[in-house]
Amino acid sequence: MDKNQSIGLILISLLLIVYLYFTPKPEQEVQTQTDSTIVEQTTPVVTEQIDAPVVVVEEVLSDSMQSIVNQSKYGAFSMAATGTEKEVVLENEEVKITFTNKGATVKEVELKKFKTYDQKPLILLDENSSKMNMIFKSQGKDIDMSALYFKSEVNAKTKEGGATASFILGISQGKFIKKTFTLPATGYELSYGLDFQGLDNVVDNSDVSFTWDDKMKRLEKEYDGYLGSKKNTTINFFTAAESFEDLDATSADNEEEIANEPVKWAGIKQKFFTSALIADSLNFKSGKFSTSVDPNDTTVIKNAAMTLAIPMESLKKGQGHFRYYFGPNNFQILKKVTDGFSKNVDLGWSIFAFVNRFLIIPVFNFLENYISNYGIIIIILVFFIKLLLFPLTYKSYMSMAKMKVMKPELDELKKKYPDDMQKQQQEQMKLYGKVGVSPLSGCLPMVLQMPVLFAMFRFFPNSVELRQESFLWAHDLSTFDSVLQLPFEIPFYGSHVSLFTLLMTLSTILYTWSNNQVNTVQGPMKNIGYFMPITFMFMLNSYPSGLTFYYFVSNIVTFSQQMLIRKFVDEDKIRKTLDENRKKNANKKKSGFKLRLEEAMKAAQENKKKTTKPKKKR
Repeated sequence: MDKNQSIGLILISLLLIVYLYFTPKPEQEVQTQTDSTIVEQTTPVVTEQIDAPVVVVEEVLSDSMQSIVNQSKYGAFSMAATGTEKEVVLENEEVKITFTNKGATVKEVELKKFKTYDQKPLILLDENSSKMNMIFKSQGKDIDMSALYFKSEVNAKTKEGGATASFILGISQGKFIKKTFTLPATGYELSYGLDFQGLDNVVDNSDVSFTWDDKMKRLEKEYDGYLGSKKNTTINFFTAAESFEDLDATSADNEEEIANEPVKWAGIKQKFFTSALIADSLNFKSGKFSTSVDPNDTTVIKNAAMTLAIPMESLKKGQGHFRYYFGPNNFQILKKVTDGFSKNVDLGWSIFAFVNRFLIIPVFNFLENYISNYGIIIIILVFFIKLLLFPLTYKSYMSMAKMKVMKPELDELKKKYPDDMQKQQQEQMKLYGKVGVSPLSGCLPMVLQMPVLFAMFRFFPNSVELRQESFLWAHDLSTFDSVLQLPFEIPFYGSHVSLFTLLMTLSTILYTWSNNQVNTVQGPMKNIGYFMPITFMFMLNSYPSGLTFYYFVSNIVTFSQQMLIRKFVDEDKIRKTLDENRKKNANKKKSGFKLRLEEAMKAAQENKKKTTKPKKKR
């Protein structure tokens, strides 16, 4: 037997002795079990002492198995799969943002200067309503970042007075994922940096998938209806090609849209507030967006979901610079965020949006700086607009006054050609040409005022500045002023009575009556003017009280303007002016347009004569 064999036999013998020493004999094991059974019937405490080692062994085995599962599921990131969740808070004058180290993401956002419709703190999103997550690939495995625990560094102050929170998930020296959030001293924007440092051989180059699911919380009292929250809530996004896109907000069905092109930003937009993610140094490669409605849950406006693809190669190069926006849909604020972001405020079609953007909003915001009462601001806004449009109003009224002076001559033409409308129109055009009056001169000024009129339809319903601002009996100028709740619902009207809408209707009828005093229109057409205010009363009963109050004040000012103009208008002087024009234009050549118009009317008259069959004599 050589030396190695001798050493081997000695080691085996030692192991056998140790095993026999620590292994109980069969008789002792039976006796111990019997004793423990007897004690268990009389002393439960001893049972707990005997069972305790078994429980500990089970926990050790569970942790061991969990470690194996984490290693299999998360690979190099398995050490971050267990930890303790901690919260980090960044706060300034406007917002309070709470983060969680689990996933290193936004957990809750409170807008400090706003309240919900029932006067509770306005929590734009929280852990129950909103889930943000990132999924990336590591060695072929999908890594769910929301399940990983980061180490946090809190409240590093910036030079500008803001605060920064950093979250780091380290693998080894120089290899880590870092998220940095910076909130400035004021404002609603949150800077967000994402860096995959030194992970070239750990993380695959496939795109990172950012997902955001948001059950949008009900923040306004009006839920349904054309102006309710549900039909003013959607997802908007802006492509790198500068195209603004949105999902149909008014649809009752589930909406979905896929952007197979670079996306600059995407936002979840409610009636008065928006939550958005903006790409700064790079664009999202593509996006998928969807909204859905649960009609049985009125606490949630809509369910929104978006998925954005972020190029991993850019993140590895330190180019992951983004911004969040959590704030109001205030045009002056949104236009400073990024390109196309102001379109989250719906200002209407192009011409109406132009009027709102360059006339209404600047004046409104200027008045805000000096006046705190929004009812007074609306009154001053009316006077400003009316003063600006006064030349058109004056020209329109003077045109109606001229038509009133000409009314006897126009009536003579109707008597002269009672059954021949075309001949009647020909003679009227000749008369207008002789006295130098254009029949369109009264309509054109009114048409030019229409863009301002319709611009208000978009400005007031979408103005967050009026939200929860009271005036007189209206508790909230951004919604209707209900002075009486009906026990039933009137079709197209509603179940409430808006006093400002009633005042608007009565003032419109007064304005129509005033126009009819100088208007030459006769017959049924004259009464249509009284029918229109009733139609608008039904249509505007559920519109914001700020809008109907504006129209009420506007009607009163217009009526006063007409009374003032009428006081200084001399009809005899107008008649004298028309007679002088008649003499001047007696030998004046007709313009090419008038000649073509007369020729067209003559041709139409001749065609009518040819097609009209003579009546047979009986």
